[in-house]
Amino acid sequence: MGQQEFPFAQVDVFTDSPSFGNPLAVVGDAEPLSETQMGQLANWTNLSETSFLLPPRDPAADYRVRIFTPAQELPFAGHPTLGSAQVWLNQGGAPKGADILQDCGAGLIRIRRDGEKLFFMAPPLTRSGALDAATRARAIKGLGLSEADIVEGAWVDNGPGWAALLLRDHATAMAISPDYATLNGLRIGVVAPATETDFEVRGFTARGLEDPVTGSLNAGIAQWLIGAGHAAPSYVAAQGTALGRKGRVHVQSDGGEIWVGGAVQSCITGTIAL
Repeated sequence: MGQQEFPFAQVDVFTDSPSFGNPLAVVGDAEPLSETQMGQLANWTNLSETSFLLPPRDPAADYRVRIFTPAQELPFAGHPTLGSAQVWLNQGGAPKGADILQDCGAGLIRIRRDGEKLFFMAPPLTRSGALDAATRARAIKGLGLSEADIVEGAWVDNGPGWAALLLRDHATAMAISPDYATLNGLRIGVVAPATETDFEVRGFTARGLEDPVTGSLNAGIAQWLIGAGHAAPSYVAAQGTALGRKGRVHVQSDGGEIWVGGAVQSCITGTIAL
C-alpha cells in the first residue's frame, strides 16, 4: 500500500519556554488511519501521548481527538487536550461558539482561550474520596514515604486512574525516588506546598515513568484540593522540576467550574508519511 502524508506537529505544553514542558505529537486529518496505525505511531514517537485530529461525532463539537500512549488509548488527558486544541487552531480551526468544544473518549471537553494560554474545563471525577487502606499503603511504600509525611490521600481519577497524596512539605516531595515494582501499575501523584509557585506536583505513571507535566492529574488534584479547602480558588502549580523542566499549570475556579490551563509552544510543523 502507498504512503499518505498527514499534517504533523509537535508542541510543548504547560510551559513558557520550548523544551521545558511536556511534548505532544499531533497528526491532523487522521480519519484514514486505523486504530492499529494510531497505536503504532504513538509507540514509534515514544512520547507520553500522541493525538489524532478527526471530524467530531457530536455535531456540537468542533473536532474529535483520539489520544494514545505508546501502549494504550486514553479517554482523556490534559496536555494532549490543550496541545491538540492549539494545533487545531494553528491549522485554521475556528470554534463554532465562544469556547472550543472537543469530542473525546471522556465526552465533550470545553476549552477556552485566555491571552496566550488555553484552559480546559476539568471533567467530572469518575472516582473520588479517600484512598482505600491497601492503595494508600502501596503508594506510601512505593514512594518511600511514611504516614507522618502525608496530610491526606484521595482518588482524583478523571479517566486515566489517578490517585494522589498531599504531602506536608516540598523537600519530601522532591526527594521521592519511586519503586515502580511496588507501585505495580498504580498511577500516583503527589502535591506539596511550594515557594516559587503555590504547589509542586509530581506524577508517576503506570509505565514506570515520571510525567513532566500532567493536565489530567492536575485537574483531579485541583477539584480535590479546592473542594476540601486545601487550596485557594485559583493557584499555580509547578511540575517537572525534578526532571529539569519548568512546567506551570494554572488553575482557576469559576462559578463552581475548575479550569486548568497553560501556554502551548509550537516546536515542529510539517507532514508525516504513513
